[in-house]
Amino acid sequence: MVTLLAGLIGGAVATIVMTTGMMILGDDGPLPTAGLVAKIADGEPAAYKLPGMLLHMAFGVGAGAVFALGVPLIGLHFDSIAVAVGLGLVYGLSLMIGEMVFWMRTVLGMEPDRDAMVMFGAVHVVYGVVLGAVLSAGIFA
Repeated sequence: MVTLLAGLIGGAVATIVMTTGMMILGDDGPLPTAGLVAKIADGEPAAYKLPGMLLHMAFGVGAGAVFALGVPLIGLHFDSIAVAVGLGLVYGLSLMIGEMVFWMRTVLGMEPDRDAMVMFGAVHVVYGVVLGAVLSAGIFA
């Protein structure tokens, strides 16, 4: 059985891996979460890189907990690594779509270009796959 703690730790590990990928593939600009902090603080995203990174980490950890607790609620399980990674992949894509439609476009008014969307999608797939793999390993159960 997967626990809340496993989801929190899995979310942290997956977020670190995803963010590292974003930093390698990205343009060294602030994360979209820095844009959210800037919007609330009425400033510029570049001035809120660290708070944006911390918020991004909090979202990733929280999303890991939701995944760990939510999957069994819909009758699915992390019985094998293939199933867990597949579920994680779907979850990562779902997060990406929700974030691109709701957060980036609706809340922040951003219109990311094709390259940014591809990178954004790729790192969220990585997040989901890593999250599923960590949870299926049962290390933190």
